Amino acid sequence: MAGEGKAGTAAPPERSSRLQLISATTTTFKSAGPVTRARALRARFRYLLDRPLTPYYLILGATLFLVVLGLVMVFSSSQILVMQRHLPITFFFRKQLVAVLLGAVLLVLFARMPVRLQRALVYPLLCGVIGALVLVAIPGIGMKVNGNRNWINLGFFQVQPSEFAKLALVLWGADLLARKQKTHMLDQWKHLLVPLVPGTVVLMMLIMLGGDMGTTMILIAMLFGLLWMVGAPLRLFGATLGIAVVACTALIITVPHRLDRLACIGVTKPDPNLNCFQALHGLYAFAAGGPFGSGLGAGVEKWGQLPEAHTDFIFAATGEELGLVGTLSVLGLFAALGYAGIRVAIGTKDPFVRYAAGAVTTWIMAQAMVNLGSALGLLPIAGVPLPLFSYGGSAMLSAMCAIGVLLCFARSSPAAKAALAARSSNSRTRTRLARVLPRRRTTARPAPRPPRRER
Repeated sequence: MAGEGKAGTAAPPERSSRLQLISATTTTFKSAGPVTRARALRARFRYLLDRPLTPYYLILGATLFLVVLGLVMVFSSSQILVMQRHLPITFFFRKQLVAVLLGAVLLVLFARMPVRLQRALVYPLLCGVIGALVLVAIPGIGMKVNGNRNWINLGFFQVQPSEFAKLALVLWGADLLARKQKTHMLDQWKHLLVPLVPGTVVLMMLIMLGGDMGTTMILIAMLFGLLWMVGAPLRLFGATLGIAVVACTALIITVPHRLDRLACIGVTKPDPNLNCFQALHGLYAFAAGGPFGSGLGAGVEKWGQLPEAHTDFIFAATGEELGLVGTLSVLGLFAALGYAGIRVAIGTKDPFVRYAAGAVTTWIMAQAMVNLGSALGLLPIAGVPLPLFSYGGSAMLSAMCAIGVLLCFARSSPAAKAALAARSSNSRTRTRLARVLPRRRTTARPAPRPPRRER
């Protein structure tokens, strides 16, 4: 009978699920109806998602595709700008490529780094970031770009310390909450908020000295992500959220250009004062793209109409040249990255790994939502790059470090370690090479045969 073993007993659930998956690739699947096919494909899809190494490969694959596609779009969207500035046509592309290569080294370093060593680097990294932010605020050391003082010029490279403040908050906040959970101190609200909230406020104040409101919003999102994961009471969470909303509103109202950006949400008509010029032409870029885009390199808005086409509004340039298909592909890659990060966070028993993975996922997803919402006219223009995609060396390096941390956590789970060990011992490559390559000769002599008896 169907579903029974050789002895007539019911087959184990693992074997029955395997049989359902196998049926999706046999002639039985081809001759089945559409409902049966859909169920078989759904079972196969669930099986692939439930594998221990699925989050690892999703993070690695989505990061690789985002970085490669981002390099292509940086080269395409910056061609007119380099011509206007009389620079080599590959100027921005080469700088971004160098940042990607350095980021790849950092990604591998963090992915191979033990979790204990990551926790040991928490306070040196935090102190280094705070010191760099203080240096940015000193006139003569910090550089101003587009009215914001956020950079330090190292001669061959410009560093933005506020980008690395996100990584510092991830590791420090996760380590702090994990140690307090181990000592059962998170039941009291004062231990829940102190020193996490004051430390985050210090980072935000140092960043706001340079006028970087966008990065401050990302830090606020990461803080609330940590409080949500640690299980903060709803009243405490709501009170902290209300204070943050009031503070952000005050920062927006007191600065005229931030208030003008807030008024550009949902704009569809040109303004006589050109206050919403960038937001409006971002929508024009999406409208001109259509389903499949105008073609790679054939965009029109980057010819001086769309400012910052290779940085903050690179998603609009992607929509014009690659169309709806290209934009949905980018959204799908970020969705896969967010899903894998959540899987890593909920699939571990280590509190440090859970909090750090959740904070990294909050960071990447919140920054992506702010950038995409700005390009689509749904949010005010915050001036934050699209992670792993936009032009920006410091943003690329910090994001690659965060992805390396996620990869380390995805590999450190017991199920992933067992799967990696089984894969390394039963490698298909080794089996195929063993069939092709000659066997290594040994120096041991064969055992002597027994003497032959004579009749």
